[in-house]
Amino acid sequence: MHRYRWAIPLIAASGGALAQNVKITPLGSHAGELCARDRATIFEDPTGVRILYDAGQSVTGGDDTRLGRIDAVLLSHAHGDHIGDQKLEALEGGTCANPQVIPAAPQSTTADIAAAKNAAIVMVNPLAAFVARKIETIRGKPTTACPQSGNDIVVPLAAPCVAGGMQTGGARGVKAKDAAKSVEIIVVPAMHDSTVPAGLLSDGARKALEPDNASLVLGPPVGYVLRFTNGLAVYLSGDTGMHAEMRTVVHDFHHANLMLLNYGAPALSPQAASYVVDTLVQPNAVIVSHVNEAATSGGKVRAGTRTAELSALMKQRPLHPALSGRTMEFDGEGRCVAGC
Repeated sequence: MHRYRWAIPLIAASGGALAQNVKITPLGSHAGELCARDRATIFEDPTGVRILYDAGQSVTGGDDTRLGRIDAVLLSHAHGDHIGDQKLEALEGGTCANPQVIPAAPQSTTADIAAAKNAAIVMVNPLAAFVARKIETIRGKPTTACPQSGNDIVVPLAAPCVAGGMQTGGARGVKAKDAAKSVEIIVVPAMHDSTVPAGLLSDGARKALEPDNASLVLGPPVGYVLRFTNGLAVYLSGDTGMHAEMRTVVHDFHHANLMLLNYGAPALSPQAASYVVDTLVQPNAVIVSHVNEAATSGGKVRAGTRTAELSALMKQRPLHPALSGRTMEFDGEGRCVAGC
């Protein structure tokens, strides 16, 4: 049996914070719904560590009042709907299918939030370097490497920083001051691309690429496994098609028991997504996001949507839509115990 499996009961027996739940809060364009541009998700460990995943276009930037404290910022790849080349003009603006957005260029919502929140940038090296330079422009100061205690970044931080050396397969801990355990952030493979929007490039870089109609690639696309102090292991798929590492790396090695599924039509059909969940990853529950449609009305999945089709195919485990502002709580086994 994998070392994490036998360790969990020993950890849980100590009681205290380790027996509590992980809070997961999606941040979308319209409260209580899962809408077309929704990507951003906040994870809060029982020790208080707060992690933002893929800020994207469904936030207003670093001043978004829903954010609260953010200790670390994760980014799966450089596409505009993830790095955030646009941002909400206002909460509830437009419709769920077509929210009102305005440019976030040239800095991006990711950089704006990390700068405003003094957060650690935890992402693959080329992407981290790009975002760090954006933060430097915002603050007028260099974005330096994060101070570490062993392999852990201890939060809160006095300034935004870069968790250096991150590659696919690598890991970094984020630990609250005085906490006994850290939240482990592990980079895992994804199958997609990671081209940065032209609007976030400097004039020189953009002009150099134009003659060949080429794009700048910022490292490989990735997903993450987040291992929380209560034993919960969450697989963040990132934008990806089906791949074998979902079984060998995510299921067999990391034993992910909750999945946040990016359900974009170009990468996954309903049938493929169902196979990924039920056969490859086999989590105890799934949160569905990145649906590229107005998936819900009144917080319920709308009939005739791709999301409804996936829900009908999934018979073995619960599917929770990532409703904006609705905090879900999960125990160490990946079971939703509140808010779902």
